[in-house]
Amino acid sequence: MALRDWLQLSLTNGIGPILIRRIIEAAGGAAAACRADIDLLNNVEGIGLAKSRVIARSLRESAKLVEQELERTAKAKIEIICPEDSRYPTLLNNIPDPPTVLFLRGNLEPRDLNAVGIVGSRKCSMYGREQAERFGALLAGAGFTVTSGGARGIDSSAHRGAMSHAQGRTIAVLGSGLDVIYPPENAPLFSQIAEHGAVLSEFPLGTPPNKENFPRRNRIVSGISRGILVVEADERSGALITARQACDDHGRPVFALPGRVDNPLSQGPHKLIRDGAVLVSKLEDILEGLDPLPHNAIEPGLFAGSPEQREEPTPSIDLPPNLSERQSLILTCIDSDAATVDTLVERTELPAHVVLQELTFLTLKGQVRRLDGQTFARRK
Repeated sequence: MALRDWLQLSLTNGIGPILIRRIIEAAGGAAAACRADIDLLNNVEGIGLAKSRVIARSLRESAKLVEQELERTAKAKIEIICPEDSRYPTLLNNIPDPPTVLFLRGNLEPRDLNAVGIVGSRKCSMYGREQAERFGALLAGAGFTVTSGGARGIDSSAHRGAMSHAQGRTIAVLGSGLDVIYPPENAPLFSQIAEHGAVLSEFPLGTPPNKENFPRRNRIVSGISRGILVVEADERSGALITARQACDDHGRPVFALPGRVDNPLSQGPHKLIRDGAVLVSKLEDILEGLDPLPHNAIEPGLFAGSPEQREEPTPSIDLPPNLSERQSLILTCIDSDAATVDTLVERTELPAHVVLQELTFLTLKGQVRRLDGQTFARRK
């Protein structure tokens, strides 16, 4: 039922990811949010009385669309995942406006936590294509999943580079419904990507590649990645928007590949380098910028080490009765002021992606609040 609730919310007009999360928090869960009345909606920040009436009506209408969307995706062999699905990317779930649902062709794996995005211009040079493919292959060979937007130019080259490695994985995020291939000539490429990773979109089937969709697409590329590499981009490129989102909104490192000084497509990366992005000429530059890497060799939900090898922290706070064992463990390990994700990984001996996932649920349950991208505190 959880998926149907999240899907209904995603199909509701008048609310986006941020408002949906606020409604869920106010209602106490996704199911309750789907039944939200005007009074509850009116008390949610950013809504108000007039808008609450529109949303309440749209919630009732969207309930009728859920089965139709599930039937369409099943027929197209497309899956839908929501934040309560263990496959939902943990890093993505911790950005300010994570997608309410993701439409998926292919598969997502725990190792995709170690993902690096490669972005750049559609109208790139031969040098740009070569370097995007080169770094895609190098990152794949080092065990990273390569993420990008599936567009012409740099994006497509990065995907191809990742798939050139025997065990390479890549994820393409589209700015249209998964049944609306854009650019159309990339249909064979997307089929290959689905076999070597995943093709994702937050947009329902049939959604055309409207211009306003691509900034939303770009935030997902950044959100699922531990860092972003910009290969070639002019100063107005969407790739720079992705880089700014990665740095300013998501707290991710930004890397930039220098180019010829007389090439307009070098202006974007060079400006990023002047502003503090890491200059990249080899794989090691990225590895050093991403270090330390999260644990990814342990299955989600399993502790690192047996009970005999690990001492459980002694709870020093009153724990709510509705928490899981992992959530209780994490909550007891947060200092009175705050704790970073890295600190919690060390204290709990849980994998980083598990800690991030449980912090998301603790946030939705009102037990913790995020101070910044990677630091959390208990709610008083």
